[in-house]
Amino acid sequence: MKYVKPLALFRDLLKAKANGGRLLGLDVGDKYVGLAISELDNKIASPLGVLMRKQSNINDMASDFQTLISQLSLAGFVVGYPFDRQKTSPTAVQVKLLIDDLNKTEKLDDIQYTFWDESFTSKNAELLIKPLDLPPVEAKSIVDKYAALGILQAYLDYFNRNRTTQ
Repeated sequence: MKYVKPLALFRDLLKAKANGGRLLGLDVGDKYVGLAISELDNKIASPLGVLMRKQSNINDMASDFQTLISQLSLAGFVVGYPFDRQKTSPTAVQVKLLIDDLNKTEKLDDIQYTFWDESFTSKNAELLIKPLDLPPVEAKSIVDKYAALGILQAYLDYFNRNRTTQ
């Protein structure tokens, strides 16, 4: 995986538009990684699902990402990162560890990723589904993928809104 600045990822996506290419949003948690996908025009994000996160299954997770890259024509990942907190916060450490672990598998060397602010995405999703009174496991899954949706949609909105000034 290759880190690029947020604007560089979006510019590369626009250049490759003829070939297609979508973005995958990731909300990294201690047990799960929520996933959201952009549509082909990269204007709207939709929830996709969650992947179980364990140190023992990092190769399986990398293989799952390879499959998603291939099946969904992914051009890059937008990874939620807690910019409003200290770099040593538990959430920041979880994100960095996942990226490092995925890099070590060498299965995702051709994919670009960037970080985007994840502030309040999980809390917003929790507040939206709270009235539904869902079982805890189902609620957690929904929160994770909708937090990923919030991260990816914020990224898409920012760059699509500012496209003319870039």
